[in-house]
Amino acid sequence: MHSKATPKLEYRDGRSSVLRKATVWRELNFYKRSEILYQLTVAFCRRFLPKYGDRTVDQMVQAARSTKQNIVEGYSDGQTSFEIELKLLGVARGSNQELLADYSDYLAANGLSEWKGTNPRFEALHRFCRENTDLAAFQPFFEKWTGDEMANCAICLSHMIDKALATTIAKKDEEFVTQGGIRERMTAARLGYRTDQRARIAALESENAALRAEVARLKAIIAGNSGGTGKPGETGISGISGNSGMGE
Repeated sequence: MHSKATPKLEYRDGRSSVLRKATVWRELNFYKRSEILYQLTVAFCRRFLPKYGDRTVDQMVQAARSTKQNIVEGYSDGQTSFEIELKLLGVARGSNQELLADYSDYLAANGLSEWKGTNPRFEALHRFCRENTDLAAFQPFFEKWTGDEMANCAICLSHMIDKALATTIAKKDEEFVTQGGIRERMTAARLGYRTDQRARIAALESENAALRAEVARLKAIIAGNSGGTGKPGETGISGISGNSGMGE
């Protein structure tokens, strides 16, 4: 399972957040394989490499751990920073390639060959690694396999992890170019918010102007109706003055 372009989060009012939705890295197949590779490497070093005086043990275990942990940290930090995510996934890939080289050196130093191509053992191993991403499927073999078998299994897993990381990094790079980093998203979000606010203010001002015009129209109608009926004492019979000559 490769990671897809992560959708953006949204605020309750529907505006896009500057943060990207977090990727559940535990569900990624290449992370699961990196966990298997780490546990396999610990068992391999314990069984087939000298316990003391060989720096290769520390280097291999550290490279396996670095692969796994940088995938975790890369996706965790990737919610806020494309740059850090790309950097850490690149570190993970580099550590994985370093580990791959150590296993290849072990085979060469011990007169063993790497299983490739149409080798029946390679085909069976590759199928097993492709179809299983659960550590529980591999653990029973950690104490049974020979050094040859464990090294070739590790190499197979490393190649799968490397391919997946290469594809993921390329997609992340494309996302960065098209979507920008968090600074660009923050600027765009702020400008978008200001644009929305100006549009809302303009709409309210237009509505207020329309209401004022309506109020003025209604006042004019009311004033016209009052002028037609007149006020008591000013017009009509009750408004005739006492010296009009009536009753003289």
